[in-house]
Amino acid sequence: MRVLVVGASGAIGTRLVPQLIARGHEVIGTHRSPGHAGRIRDLGGEPVQVDLLDQPVVRRTVLAAAPDAIIHQATALTDLRDFKHFDRSFAQTNRLRTEGTDALLAAAREAGVRRFIAQSFASTLYERSGGPVKTEEDPLDSHPVAAMRETVAAMRYLDETVTNAGGIVLRYGGFYGEADGLIETVRRRMFPIVGSGSGVSSFIHLEDAAAATVLALELDGPGVFNVVDDEPAAVREWLPVLADTLGAKPPRRVPRWLARLVAGEAAVVLATESRGASNARAKRELGWNLRWPTWREGFAAAYAP
Repeated sequence: MRVLVVGASGAIGTRLVPQLIARGHEVIGTHRSPGHAGRIRDLGGEPVQVDLLDQPVVRRTVLAAAPDAIIHQATALTDLRDFKHFDRSFAQTNRLRTEGTDALLAAAREAGVRRFIAQSFASTLYERSGGPVKTEEDPLDSHPVAAMRETVAAMRYLDETVTNAGGIVLRYGGFYGEADGLIETVRRRMFPIVGSGSGVSSFIHLEDAAAATVLALELDGPGVFNVVDDEPAAVREWLPVLADTLGAKPPRRVPRWLARLVAGEAAVVLATESRGASNARAKRELGWNLRWPTWREGFAAAYAP
């Protein structure tokens, strides 16, 4: 299958390209920064520079590539730290999830591309009530905190627009597997346990996320899948383990009021009220087996000295 991977030079894209090629697919990978072409070429893909927010360029790229499938992995999530101004920090990614998705789907329709897969996110989407672990059938958060409204709306837009077009949405857990901003923050004890630390996180190693994405190409849409590991866990459980794995001191504990003052309401909600996600559907319908079934062995493999 000829596959156009949008955002091929990113964290998951660089794992996805070689796995697609190993599976026998031909890959065209988009990148925005000129310096990333070599990265895609070294992975075995054919690089093409694209600004996903330039609709005429997107149209020409898709028509020229003539892919059998499109995988939309484009985000702008590098070095995210300002959760106090959550929507402002995610503004470019929100545009990629709305305007960029629209541009890709329009081009896909014109080019006759029938398979379309897009990246979504599990941990901030689900209703913050009821049980701690949600399935794809559970309701999404209808009343996100003010600082996150635009970001949640953009993810909901992507989910609905892609599935309405017959595509597949993959709601990934929190990525890990490379030294990103979270790791440095934990090392410096700048990621505390807030209040009870009862917010539930679902994680996924980047390699396992890519593997599930490759398998999703074999399915006809529409469909939604949580691509997460087997062990959703509260912040108070996983954060000390990550700190210990990194050889860092244990995380500090701070009250909700102080975290709200310093980091904002969105950070407090994520730390105390967020829900995890079940991977049962993805394992069952994709035939997906995780190399790192839980973050416990995954953190050790990725970050232990």
